[in-house]
Amino acid sequence: MTQKEKQQLLSQIKSLIDNIPVEEQMTISQAKSIDKPQLLTIKECTEEISGLSEHTVRQLVAQNKLPYIRSGAGKRGKILINKAVLLKYFEKDM
Repeated sequence: MTQKEKQQLLSQIKSLIDNIPVEEQMTISQAKSIDKPQLLTIKECTEEISGLSEHTVRQLVAQNKLPYIRSGAGKRGKILINKAVLLKYFEKDM
């Protein structure tokens, strides 16, 4: 791709962006928060919901009632749970 083609492509992109209505444009902080779920450790889950014990969270994970991600290698990896999923799970029980 030549320098001239790059400049034309950039000007086309700029004109497309400039034509987006203001209400549809996002700020950088809004764009960063869209696809970035907040993941909690088991201990952080207990701090988020009063009365919840680490044992209960581990049991829910073992019973596949709470989806989780294990970071690290093997069984020793840290269990991470999506905050929104955790709150939704306990919201339906209450």
